[in-house]
Amino acid sequence: MKDKKNVALRVLLLLTGCLCLLTGCHGQEGLRAFAVPKQFDQSRDYEITFWAKNDTNKVQTAVYEQAIADFETLYPNIHVNLRLYTDYGKIYNDVITNIATRTTPNVCITYPDHIATYLTGVNTVVPLEELMEDEWYGLHGSEVLFDGPAMEEVVPQYLDECAFEGHYYAMPYMRSTEVCYVNRTYVEKLGYTLPDILTWDFVWEVSEAAMRQDQEGNYLVNGQKILIPFLYKSTDNMMIQMLKQKDAGYSNEEGELLLFQDTTKELLYDIASHVPRGAFSTFKISGYPANFLNAGQCIFAVDSTAGATWMGTDAPLLDISEDKVVEFETEVRMVPQYDPRHPKMISQGPSICIFNKEDSQEVLASWLFAQYLLSDKVQTAYAKTEGYIPVTQKAQDSEEYQEYLSRCGEDTEQYYQVKIEAAKLLMEHVEDTFVTPVFNGSASLRDAAGQLIENTVKSVRRGEKIEDKYMEELYQEVQALYRLDQIKGENRLGIREKKELGELPMTAKGLLGALAGAWIGILGYMGWRRWKRR
Repeated sequence: MKDKKNVALRVLLLLTGCLCLLTGCHGQEGLRAFAVPKQFDQSRDYEITFWAKNDTNKVQTAVYEQAIADFETLYPNIHVNLRLYTDYGKIYNDVITNIATRTTPNVCITYPDHIATYLTGVNTVVPLEELMEDEWYGLHGSEVLFDGPAMEEVVPQYLDECAFEGHYYAMPYMRSTEVCYVNRTYVEKLGYTLPDILTWDFVWEVSEAAMRQDQEGNYLVNGQKILIPFLYKSTDNMMIQMLKQKDAGYSNEEGELLLFQDTTKELLYDIASHVPRGAFSTFKISGYPANFLNAGQCIFAVDSTAGATWMGTDAPLLDISEDKVVEFETEVRMVPQYDPRHPKMISQGPSICIFNKEDSQEVLASWLFAQYLLSDKVQTAYAKTEGYIPVTQKAQDSEEYQEYLSRCGEDTEQYYQVKIEAAKLLMEHVEDTFVTPVFNGSASLRDAAGQLIENTVKSVRRGEKIEDKYMEELYQEVQALYRLDQIKGENRLGIREKKELGELPMTAKGLLGALAGAWIGILGYMGWRRWKRR
């Protein structure tokens, strides 16, 4: 009797143990959640990788290399390997590829929209609030070996951009916005006065007026056979800002996709009306706006403030030969507005995220390097390279950065006027900037916003008729292209939750059934033995 009961209990324990192993494995698909170590172990060596973007700007590369050298002097046991990319999209694709093999970088320059997709892996990206607030190793912590910023010294709007799903998943690194680089000389030659704030009506009117040609096919305003008065670099930003300025939907905090609506159609119809004569085009269709602007073949070129060093007659960075450059006066303005009294422009720029690893000490080493990128020396040096501005009030107010701004126009290199004016414009209008909600799929929605404009412009150029039927088919095509029908508004990180809370494997289900059967058998056997004794 006793032996039979022992056997039954052993079977039960065995089944229970197997079940725990299987369900435990299922719950550990990703890395363990990161916990801040009590102390940083400086007796060990660490090798961390840093992925960053560089637009063939050697000065930026030198800033990264100097920052790494200075950091390694402070922390000789931490070795940083720099890998440069020419495009944020390539960084994004490589990170996604490497998540499955756990070969992500330690520190990465990226965007919150991209991080939302990285989070589809369990515990892939480290939430930063505990690290930021840590007394020893947090922002301005007592054990940090350099003078980094305190939490309150990071510009609040820029820090808020990195918070979603209840956590800070990034730290801001640099900030920029879009601006319009204007050939003032041509605007005035056409008989117009350049306003302080551009409106869409003004830009469209001047662009159409510039299309007048002589009998030989040369445009009167520039004397050339090539002219695209209005060129936009990032059409995703164009559509997003237009919708924001009209208080129309794009997406919301719940992750609902509001892009495909009537106001969007109205904007597309308006854009399409300026394409037939060639008054408007895009970077993807015609080429880099700065090249046309500098050659006297463009009047309004919209690009990031980070692209300021490519813009204008005296631009330090040129992608065309000097003999093609035309002399003109360059002005920097906000992107065109529908309501100049309440301007709205997008806030953008790279952020820094840290990827989780099995070794929490390695993660802490990565955090220390990420913090160093926010120090005044690095922030100021990088901001000087292009039209970015530092993300800390501390660096913005520093004597070195203020002196840099005050020397605007002294030369055409470090103090290039267009570059510094672009940075000043952003600093003066931080309160007028906005960001879009971040969720898994928000990067695809952004691409879709630009694709609507790109497809419409291409269709007009091909002579297609732009009407309601076209718009309906365009909406369906773009939604299918970016798989937007798979994004559910009620669940902003749906894929992530499916991975964490999805169904158990079939083996676990079978074992649960076996365990239930074993319990029924044991209880039945014990009941039968009791009945027999009585």
